[in-house]
Amino acid sequence: MSGSTATTAIDRSDKPGHIGLILLVAGLLVGAAIGLGFLANEWAQPLILGLLALLSVVGVFGLFAYAIGLVQFAGRAARNDLTKLVVDGADDGIVVTEGENDIVYANESYLRLAGATGANDLKPVGRLLTGRADVSEAIYRLATAAREHRRLVEEVRLEPALNGRGEVGWYRVRVSPVRRENGTATLWTVSDITPERERQENAFQELQHAIDYLDHAPAGFLSIDADGEVSYLNATLSGWLDFDLARFGSGGLLLEDICTPAAAALIQAIRGQPGDVRVEVLDIDLKRRNGSVLPVRLHHQVAFGQDGRAGPSRTLVLNRTAGEAGADSGSDAEVRFARFFHSTPMAIATVDRSGAILRSNAAFARLTPAGVKAGSIQDLALPGSGLDKALAETMEGRSALPPLDITLPGEEGRSARLYLTPVAASEEGDGERAIVYALETTAERKLRDNMDQAGKMQAVGQLAGGIAHDFNNVLQVIINASEFLLASHRPTDPSFPDIMQIKQNAYRAAALVRQLLAFSRRQTLRPQVLELGEVLSDLSLMLKRVVADKVTLDVRQGRDLWPVKADLGQLEQVIVNLAVNARDAMPDGGKLTVRTRNVPREDCAGLGHEALPADEYVLLEVADTGTGIPQEHLDKIFEPFFTTKEVGKGTGLGLSMVYGIVKQTGGFVFVDSTVGKGTAFQIFLPRHVPSAEEIEAETAAKEAPKKLAADHTGAGVILLVEDEDAVRALNARMLVSRGYTVHEAASGVEALNIFLENDGKIDLVVSDVVMPEMDGPTLLGELRKRNPNTKVVFVSGYAEEAFRKNLPEGEGFQFLPKPFTMKQLVETVKAAMG
Repeated sequence: MSGSTATTAIDRSDKPGHIGLILLVAGLLVGAAIGLGFLANEWAQPLILGLLALLSVVGVFGLFAYAIGLVQFAGRAARNDLTKLVVDGADDGIVVTEGENDIVYANESYLRLAGATGANDLKPVGRLLTGRADVSEAIYRLATAAREHRRLVEEVRLEPALNGRGEVGWYRVRVSPVRRENGTATLWTVSDITPERERQENAFQELQHAIDYLDHAPAGFLSIDADGEVSYLNATLSGWLDFDLARFGSGGLLLEDICTPAAAALIQAIRGQPGDVRVEVLDIDLKRRNGSVLPVRLHHQVAFGQDGRAGPSRTLVLNRTAGEAGADSGSDAEVRFARFFHSTPMAIATVDRSGAILRSNAAFARLTPAGVKAGSIQDLALPGSGLDKALAETMEGRSALPPLDITLPGEEGRSARLYLTPVAASEEGDGERAIVYALETTAERKLRDNMDQAGKMQAVGQLAGGIAHDFNNVLQVIINASEFLLASHRPTDPSFPDIMQIKQNAYRAAALVRQLLAFSRRQTLRPQVLELGEVLSDLSLMLKRVVADKVTLDVRQGRDLWPVKADLGQLEQVIVNLAVNARDAMPDGGKLTVRTRNVPREDCAGLGHEALPADEYVLLEVADTGTGIPQEHLDKIFEPFFTTKEVGKGTGLGLSMVYGIVKQTGGFVFVDSTVGKGTAFQIFLPRHVPSAEEIEAETAAKEAPKKLAADHTGAGVILLVEDEDAVRALNARMLVSRGYTVHEAASGVEALNIFLENDGKIDLVVSDVVMPEMDGPTLLGELRKRNPNTKVVFVSGYAEEAFRKNLPEGEGFQFLPKPFTMKQLVETVKAAMG
């Protein structure tokens, strides 16, 4: 400090008394004395006594006021104020202002910072700190806070420093309000923090040197957090792995980016108790950016917090590649063993007598759920697996133990097969006593379960198909017999309603049979080119009646939907079944949404359905806001007779039929459900692209003249082949009544003999498909050998595609699905013979 700088504080906060008041009081007293001299004695003496009494009272009152501190002499500045002494001698510059910039107090430190020699050249903080634009902005914010009576702290950098103390100075400025009796003042504090900043810069420089030394050390160093993110990687290791350090700081690398899967599993399997510090030495392979491996040895240190969560690791990496700088001196055999041990897909571990795991490889670590490390072999299996017994037998030295299949802990339903091999006891007695080999069999078990389930489904399908075939024959007889009865009874006949009931219920039974055949994918479909939008428009009124009043129906049609080829009746049945299920899932009301849209080939991969091949589809989605389907039921909902409804409220065939119809149409069905939120069924139907033949046929149909009324009479010789006597008799009766000559055969062999006896004079063969001795396709082959021009109509309860594969390609025939009416039979026969 220069010799001219003031070294005492400036305080204008006190208001001392004025000397004029003293002179005024003295003048009054002198004037009173002179005035008394002109008065008479009888008047002057009482006045003098009264004046003296007044002065005595004032004096006594002043003594008491001074004694109790009410009156102080020489003002407040003269008192011994400890707080003022502390502020006066503070190291930080302190200024108190009133109004805009009126300084009422400044301590000695502020005077030194300001370089002021007296009160006249003392500047407020706002004018003292001037410099670059950022300094002006800070001062503006401080001044605004002072006006608004708020606290604020800012740091500014000045070039040069205040009072010529250096080229650069750093200052921390605080502003805060001070409440006073006559208003609010502002307290400014200016602290010189230049030495503090210099120490920080020196420490930063030392840290930079330390980082530089660490980055270019002959060993790698990295840090991995509990989530598997690489939070630090030194330059040496980055060079070994060929990664750019610039990637860190905004996500950086993950553990699986620099480690093989086996190595990552081994590192993340390290667990410890709260407060533990674990150090593991691991021989693993890291992964370079180009995919090649780098054998290394890790000295991996992890500290665990009180919550048991692992903190960032401190990991030293030694290169074990022979001939490279920084390579570890371990033997090549040791490196190869570590690589084989941790890279093998078979899980390997060694255990002591109690089953505690002494050493294990990466595959073994993957057997346990994520975040869990098995301490003993018993931790791998659920209770009751027989592992304890197998381990005890192994400790006794038995080496021919059969493998043990166990269920691994966790909620994923994983399983494994264990092989236990004894090891000769060491001299210490607590060393390795057994080697455990394990292979995870989760995928194999799921595949086996799926194959078993597929076998069951196939068996049920065959059973359903067989039942449906026989039942169709029974229904055929009932329907045909009822038609004959109706033809011979008038509507006014009392028996006529009963016969109608028989026929109607027979058709209801036929619908149930179609459901069974739909499940087994053997029902007869009559596919036609459909516009899905038109189908939904026609169904909207029915759907509104189906879903009831509490459920809101929302139909959203996609634009320019592609055509699909499907059976109209079966497709309508699919939509209605899904709508009924959705309604039942919303007993308290909700929303049923039916959506359609085109799905281009390129969008298939992003839908999340692995089983959906890339192609062009029309999507039909039926979604509800109901109770949802539990996860454990999602894999079973398409199984026959599976239902979550109450007894008597569901057959369990609805979704099975949906699945069968969609699959037989060539489409795919998927379901997504969340309990409490709702369920969505997605049906993907292949886009139909018409062939040249279909286009020509459609054009010809449009140009063809209108058909006249059908003539159901006919003439010709028909060979009727049917193994069911009742069905054959009624069908023959129908054809004879229309004018045809009918030869009946109960089997394919008998039909072939009749055909030969008539020397080929058979105009049409009407044959069942499924028959003993010789089925329909085989009979057709034999007939074509005798007469290639033989016309055939196949009759079956199965789908046409179910037996077409047994015929030569291009073989022509007519097909009539069971059960059928007399009119359908006659029309089909006449069309085939024409």
